[in-house]
Amino acid sequence: MVLIQSPKPLPVPLAMSRAVPTDKSSSTAITSDQPTPSPLPVHSSSKSQSAAPRPHPKPSFPTCKLRFECHDLTHDGAHVFFSSNQPSRDLASAVSTVLSVLYRPSENNSHIPPVRSVTLILRAMDILAYTTGSELDNDHKELHFNLEYIEKIPSMPENRQRDEIQGVLVHEMVHCWQWNGHGTAPSGLIEGIADFVRLQAGLSPPHWKRERGKEWDAGYEHTGYFLDWIETLYGEGSVRRINEALMNKKYDGEVFWVDLFGKHVQELWDEYNKTLPEKNEEGIR
Repeated sequence: MVLIQSPKPLPVPLAMSRAVPTDKSSSTAITSDQPTPSPLPVHSSSKSQSAAPRPHPKPSFPTCKLRFECHDLTHDGAHVFFSSNQPSRDLASAVSTVLSVLYRPSENNSHIPPVRSVTLILRAMDILAYTTGSELDNDHKELHFNLEYIEKIPSMPENRQRDEIQGVLVHEMVHCWQWNGHGTAPSGLIEGIADFVRLQAGLSPPHWKRERGKEWDAGYEHTGYFLDWIETLYGEGSVRRINEALMNKKYDGEVFWVDLFGKHVQELWDEYNKTLPEKNEEGIR
């Protein structure tokens, strides 16, 4: 008797995968070893789906080049200056202080003087400090600071040394950036605005004080405190308005203050004096 054995099933080749049911919507079989494809993103042509416009950058103040010169590095005043001050930092700080008090930035900053550079020059001279245009043109400013005066600063209290130097820098920096009514504004008003900015920066020296008498345009801290009173009475930005009113027209004392505050300057000065203590022969009462 011959036994007939059933043939064994052939092994499945390694390259062949077990078939899986096909998708009814497709004629191609999908195998279990194939990755599932991700759908492509749908791009809409509708304008409503377009990206939102980028916001415009906020206006910022103009910048200028800052330079430094010292005519005598061996001078004792130079040693005092460098022991407490860094020219790049302190000049940049002075510019920022002046612009933030006197202006608000705009898209083109056309209301701000087009200063292109400021050079601080330390040298020995007969006066404390002054500011002028350079030989190149008036858009390049020079700030001259007396080394002889700086040399005497160590005699002040230690915590006043840097503040005194920075206060002078801020005062002189105002002259680089302020308007002057095409050269017709009273010098006392110009100097008063400079000391008003110094006062706003918290850099007023301890010997400054509010005093009655004199004239409103006596200048420096006397006019600076008067302007500070106006700023308090008429609101923040009042001195900014005074400066900007000197941009495009000459100073006319008969109408300048009336246009800004509705009163003549002498009337304002008299009101300010009434807020101050009176003086007598023994001193302040």
